Amino acid sequence: MPRRPLDTEVADLAQALGLLVRRVRAESGAHELSLTESAVLARLDREGPATTADLARAERMRPQSMGTTIAALEELGCVVRRPHPTDGRQVHIALTAKGAALRQGAREAKRSWLAQAVTTLDDAERETVFAAGRLMRRLADSE
Repeated sequence: MPRRPLDTEVADLAQALGLLVRRVRAESGAHELSLTESAVLARLDREGPATTADLARAERMRPQSMGTTIAALEELGCVVRRPHPTDGRQVHIALTAKGAALRQGAREAKRSWLAQAVTTLDDAERETVFAAGRLMRRLADSE
């Protein structure tokens, strides 16, 4: 069988990733949050309070756009602004108990659905999926 062109394979991969992300998100029950909002909550949960500029850099977006995201999360009661501990000119964004609970519930629902879905694969397919996940992480982390 002839090999498919790279651009076709890349397009199919992007579509498959998008479908999987949407399916996992749908199973999480966190429909009111955007992907960016979910990513910010996850980062604050993992790394603790951060400035808007730090979050924007980490998510590779403009500080103005991150400001809009932070405002939406603040309105939902998921984050709170606090004075920076050492620099009075800056403000730290911190996760609230409500934000942490929302994040935890969504994470558990996603993992539960994905774990169940993976059990439908045979051993070789599961190893292929897990190896692909490691490669995708490497691609995401590359400059």
